[in-house]
Amino acid sequence: QVQLVESGGGLVQAGGSLRLSCAASRRIFINIMGWYRQAPGKQRELVAHITGGGSTNYADSVKGRFTISKDNAQNTVYLQMNSLKSEDTAVYYCYVRATGFVRDYWGQGTQVTVSS
Repeated sequence: QVQLVESGGGLVQAGGSLRLSCAASRRIFINIMGWYRQAPGKQRELVAHITGGGSTNYADSVKGRFTISKDNAQNTVYLQMNSLKSEDTAVYYCYVRATGFVRDYWGQGTQVTVSS
């Protein structure tokens, strides 16, 4: 079992920044680790992910504004969010696909609210 603990969400004005963190409860070898988000009335969508080798992928809507990174020693992934817009308001969920586990694991979600 892997538990993911997210932190860093909150309320910020448009144009501001937030940094989300997601820490795994045990040492893992990451295949893919990243973030989805879900706004009210909308489907959950991929925000960004990073592979064990360090390759990254971003949703078009966040390219150039968000940066995903990881710290293997801390089993943690980060999402630096800059130039936030009201449309970034959502619950952000961390997930991981790790070597040796048969399923993906998800965090409990952290709320990000951007006021205009």
